[in-house]
This record gives sequence, C-alpha cells and structure tokens, in this order.
Amino acid sequence: MSTKFSMTRDINGYNGFGILPSTDIQRSTLAANTAQSFTVPTNYPNWMAIFATTPGVDIWVDFTGAAATLPGSSFASSTCVLNPSGRQVKAGGSISIITAAATNPSVCVEFQIIAPYQN
Repeated sequence: MSTKFSMTRDINGYNGFGILPSTDIQRSTLAANTAQSFTVPTNYPNWMAIFATTPGVDIWVDFTGAAATLPGSSFASSTCVLNPSGRQVKAGGSISIITAAATNPSVCVEFQIIAPYQN
C-alpha cells in the first residue's frame, strides 16, 4: 500500500518535513558520467519524489523524460536540477539521474501520494 504525503507539525504548529515511511522506493548506486533512469509508480496519478544521496556528492536530475546530463564549463539552458530535495511528479513519468563522482554514490528516491496539481 502506498504512503500518502503528510508533513508533521513542529512544536509551534508549523509544517515540518517529518514524513511517514514509504513503500514506494527506488534506489541505486551511480557510476560516474552514466545516466540512469527509472519510472514513477503508476498506481496513483500524482506523487512527491523525495531524494536522498550520499553526502557531499552532486547529482543532476532530469524530470522531462530526457537523459540527465552533466553541466559544461559555461552557462547554458538545461532541464537538469542539481541535488533536488523533492519534486511533484506524475505517474509513469521518467526520472533520469547522473553524477560526475567516481565514488559510486548511492541515491534513494521515496515516493509519496499527493493531491492532483497543475502541470
């Protein structure tokens, strides 16, 4: 059974970022300079994807269905995001991740159900 996204409240009554454990999780180690992709679960239409990575490692994530790419040495437009903490995603979407780190960092993505959103 999938987990509904629900942030806990702190001692002042404001939303914190304490979340319930999820049963929809993707995880992998990354090889340097090699994009890896996976599909958002399809049993609910809208999800919050929450990312955790090996500390100190940069990952680039593409949510558009294209393969993630590493940045060059000058500014250019891109669809890749550096070290996202969480993003709203739709069922069946493709997420691609890449790193330049040669240390084979770990990445874990937890998915939690959210209400529909406008895209």
